[in-house]
Amino acid sequence: MREQQETLPTKVGINGVGRIGKLNIWHHVARRSFEGLVVNTGREAGKGLQDIADYLSRDSNYGPLGRYIHGFRGERVIDEVNEAAGTMRINGVTVEILREERNPAKIPWGEKGVSLVADCTGVFRDPTVPADIPKGSLRGHLEGGVSKVILSAPFKIKDKTKDMPDDAVTSVQGINEGAYDPQRHRIISVASCTTTCLAFMVKPLLDHFGSGPILGASMVTVHATTGSQEVLDRLPDAGSDDLRKNRGIFNNIILTTTGAAGALGLVIPEMKEIGFIAESVRIPTSTGSLIILMLNIQNLTPQEAITREEINHIYQKAAEGSFSKYLSFTETQNVSSDMIGETSAAVIEGRETRVQTGLVKVALSDTCRLVPEGPLGGDASSTLHVPITQVVVYGWYDNELGSFTNMMGERTIAIAKSLLER
Repeated sequence: MREQQETLPTKVGINGVGRIGKLNIWHHVARRSFEGLVVNTGREAGKGLQDIADYLSRDSNYGPLGRYIHGFRGERVIDEVNEAAGTMRINGVTVEILREERNPAKIPWGEKGVSLVADCTGVFRDPTVPADIPKGSLRGHLEGGVSKVILSAPFKIKDKTKDMPDDAVTSVQGINEGAYDPQRHRIISVASCTTTCLAFMVKPLLDHFGSGPILGASMVTVHATTGSQEVLDRLPDAGSDDLRKNRGIFNNIILTTTGAAGALGLVIPEMKEIGFIAESVRIPTSTGSLIILMLNIQNLTPQEAITREEINHIYQKAAEGSFSKYLSFTETQNVSSDMIGETSAAVIEGRETRVQTGLVKVALSDTCRLVPEGPLGGDASSTLHVPITQVVVYGWYDNELGSFTNMMGERTIAIAKSLLER
């Protein structure tokens, strides 16, 4: 858990109480980030408010909320459950539960004194969709009276002819906070758990080498199961093109996709200059994921080969310096369950860093056909030997509470402060 801070004199809304919405509540009540939370479930749940309180009080991945906040004492932290008022107190924070509206435009945020909403439903991801469509949209929250909307997922614009709106931005705490303009941006995506971890793995290397020497990069995330998968095999929905997510999660390794490469370019624009491939493999674990990052870096000379020690030193220096709040470096031998509750955006496992330098042979006769003029246009019969270092880095992250939700919480607090300063 992040360190406790001074409680901000404002209310924040949370739309959706799935995995990320629930854990956002945990994060903010544990830190007492705000004087109150207004949570919209969009529907009735169980037999009443007490059942919602029971749902919030414990978690299969992280245990009781009381133990998360107080450690081994595990004291009771939810009380004053008032069905008539729709309120409860969690760790001293007043939490109001709304259970009527699914359409963001119809949620009475303004009436409840909410100026900032975190949309954690995963349903409304397109910032170009207008506020008045019947099924609802992100912009509907703005119609409901709020000033800013934070999306707990990457933007997904369905109409490919449309550009990103001027009032929307992707911003990851600790990486590109400066991209957020409080005067202009009203809809803010905090990307995804994988993009967040990846950004902290890539940024120290870019800061050290620059983008020029990096000839190409790729990554694979070995990712825990998510709610988009099925417990048992199920017939795909009409029009579905990913048949594997309909297979049972308990006993399968499932190949799938990730939008981390595209989202990374929004967070770190230099990555748009580098060829980048991102893939995802889902495995039967409940949380705790791993990124395997691979880069090809051109050496200045064969005598100045990049070493494993140099790569690890880059990360260690970053983890002790400018990225100390969000990046960790370790030479411990970890497994995925060690990451449950780990608050770093990325944990670099230094003992697994791999580096190999070799000479890549480039036939100038082929190259010269692509570059007819210039220094390569001379002796087309020769072969150019280019020293290239292949680098493999392993980075752990808790894709739910530890890494992503805590990083989203940090961003939410920062944006709330910017509203209070206006």
